[in-house]
Parts: sequence; structure tokens; C-alpha cells
Amino acid sequence: MRPPRTDRGRVLLVLVLAAAVAAFTATVPLLRDWFDLRVYYGAVNGWVHHGGRIYDYRVPGTDYGFTYPPFAAVGMLPMALVGLRTAILLSLLLNLAALALVVHIVTEGAWRRYGWYGCALGACLLALFEPIRDTFSFGQVNLLLLGLVLWDAWLLRTGRGNRAGVGIGLAAAIKLTPALFIGLLLLARRWRAAAVATAVAGAATALAAWVDPGASWFYWTVALWDTSRVGRLDYVSNQSLQGILARLGIEGRPVWALAVLLVLGVWAVRTRRAVAAGDWTAAFALTGLAACLVSPITWVHHLVWLLPSFAVLIRTGHPRIAGALYAVLCTSVVWLWFHDASGIDGFLGSNTYTWITLGLLLWLPAGQLRPDRTPLTRPPLIWPPLARSTSATATAPRAAAPETAQVSAQPGPSSGATAAATGWASGPGLGRTRSASSEPTGSTRPAAANPQSSSSRASS
Repeated sequence: MRPPRTDRGRVLLVLVLAAAVAAFTATVPLLRDWFDLRVYYGAVNGWVHHGGRIYDYRVPGTDYGFTYPPFAAVGMLPMALVGLRTAILLSLLLNLAALALVVHIVTEGAWRRYGWYGCALGACLLALFEPIRDTFSFGQVNLLLLGLVLWDAWLLRTGRGNRAGVGIGLAAAIKLTPALFIGLLLLARRWRAAAVATAVAGAATALAAWVDPGASWFYWTVALWDTSRVGRLDYVSNQSLQGILARLGIEGRPVWALAVLLVLGVWAVRTRRAVAAGDWTAAFALTGLAACLVSPITWVHHLVWLLPSFAVLIRTGHPRIAGALYAVLCTSVVWLWFHDASGIDGFLGSNTYTWITLGLLLWLPAGQLRPDRTPLTRPPLIWPPLARSTSATATAPRAAAPETAQVSAQPGPSSGATAAATGWASGPGLGRTRSASSEPTGSTRPAAANPQSSSSRASS
């Protein structure tokens, strides 16, 4: 089937796809009723207006409350000035802005080559990605954190490393998982950026302690170590190593700790290889994958950290693999084992997203750049821009044709295809070289009785 060649055909195709995406979103995963946002809103409002304690708040009719570090609550203080509906609208707008920033960074602005048609098709694909739609539907902060981290990646890639570290530091102060990116900076010997990130995270944490000493003391001494506040480890939405072990009935921490050490070892080796080649894309992608695996709880909506990995696959000439894995992550397939994850099928199926994450950590192409690549050179796309309509395409001057043909005829090394739309790696190198309805997917119980996809699932 050939894509439409006229603007009218393209408009019709976009409308059909948008309708299909809307129908899928409304029927298969259903809505989460902004449950996590209601947790944030209720905790902050009770704290500011009623003198309540942040970690004592519970959503009415549930046992779920605030689970982030205290600085996250400080950052959410503006919600105390608006109503819930306004907070929901602001959440949607912030997530849209963060998603646009993420797409712009991982494609290095290549999306602009495709015009409105390509952007519309891309928007439909992004809307199908389960971690993204869950982030929007829960009112989560995952995309905002990813945007902060990738902003630092952009600064480092473009030679502005003296300004980097603030984004990673803020993300780590809001949620602990992004702290692994400080480890990436250390592996890359970006001492200044690592120091800035650590200082920013420490200053933000100290600010929260000054604002509410009691909440900070409770979080760092009690709440942080109590995973039951977040939800059941064996819940199917937990797509981490701990989730696999919990569903197998293995509750001992030594086994999980050993698995974490093995994953971190693989991450360190592969990331150092990417660092040595100046492959920023792969280095940050591998770190996001490792963070999802080693975190005790990685809900499905946390897997937005996999987005840079798809950019790496496309950049290195594996668009079919990227498309296949992306399609699986759009299906909500793990929820087929919502009630029973026993047996071989349960072991394989209920952990599908974890297998994808682990497979990407082990086999994601990394460090495949030419050592002589000129810094800041913008590489060509690995696929041609979508065809424009004839009326909108200007004819090149005939005088330039021979020169253009001569250049295009030059044989290019295979590594030239590795610099695709994601192009981060073209920058300066690192180191030496330079339940549903009101719950998440798969459930239809009322939010109050079964919020966030599980009777034992809290905001995270």
C-alpha cells in the first residue's frame, strides 16, 4: 500500500488514524482519571491550606498518598493556588511541552523536515505508546523528568558542558531514579557536570528540609524504605527486576541485590564503551534502561525512559526492530496476566516489558561512531523526508545538478548510516575522546476502590 501523494489524501489518512487512536485509547487502556495528579493535589493542598502533613494524606476511599521526596512537594506548591481542573489542564500542557522537547532532542530537530504530515503521523504513534498515554492519563511527572535529563544531554553534546548538571540534579531531587545519570557523568569523567548535578540535588533536598523538617526526616528515615507505601512488588505493572522476582515468589533481598549488581555491571561496561566513542545517544539510553531495571518499582508509565533507545535503533539502521518493540509497548499485553501471572506463560507474558528493557540493555547498538567524526557535524537522516506535494516543491537550478550528482555518487562508509535523525552522537565526545477507568490499564473497577491499577498500588 502506497502512502497518499496528495494533501487531501494525507488529511484523510491523518483523520482516520487519529480516530483509530482515539478509539483505541478510549476502549483498550481506558482512562486513569488523573489519579496520581489527585494524590499530588490533595497532599499539597492539605499541607498548605489545612496544616496537614505531606505523607499523612490519603486519597479519600483509598490507602494511597504521596511517595516522592519532599522537594517534589515543594515544586508542586503552585497547585495550591488553583483548582483541581486547572491543575489537570496545566499537567496536560506541561507534559505536552516536555514530550515536544524530548522528541526535538532525540531527533535533533529532524521532525521539521517532515512538515505537518509527518508530525501528525508521529503524534499518532506517540499517543499509542502505553507509557506515554499512562503518563498523561495519570497526570504523572515522568516526561518532565526525562526532559530535564535530556536537556543536560543536549548541553553536553553541543559543547556547553559547563552549564550541564542542573537538569539531572533537579530530576534526582524530585525522584530518585534519575540519580543514576550522575553515575553516567562520573563514568564519562565529566567531573564538573557531576558535581553540579550532585550540588543541585543536595541544595534542593536541603531547601525541602528547611521548608518542612518533619516531612524530610520522615521521608529519609521511614517512607523511603517502605515500598508498601508505593504498591505491591508483585503487581503486574511493576516491570523491574524486583517485579519479576516478586511474581516468582522470591522475596529475599540478596537475590535482588545480586541481579542489580549484574545489571549495573553490564550498564557500566556498555556505557563506558559508548562514552569512549562519544556516542551520547546510546550512553543516555543505556542509563535510562538500567535505571528502570534496578529500581525496586518501575510502573509501566515509568518506561518513557525507553524512548531514547528507539532513537538509537533507528539511528543505527534498525528501524524494523525499533518498530516491532515499540508496537509491543503499545499493546498493554502485560495486563492479560492481571489476575494470574503463574506458569510459563505468566512468567514470559507478565514480564514482557522487562524482557524488552533487558534485551535493549544487552544488545542496543552502542559506540558505533567513526572516531574521526567532526564534532557538531549534522548527519543525514537514515530515511528520506516524506514526499511533498508537487506544488510545494521547488525545482533545483539546473546549474547545480552536476555538482549535486557528483557528491551523491560518492560511496559513504557504513557508519554514515549510523548518524540518523537522532544525531546526538555527532556532538563532542564524552571522556577521553572529546489500573483502568480511574486506574491503570487492564482494569475497570472504580478508582476509589482500585486506584492506579491495583488495590495495593499507590502513586509513584
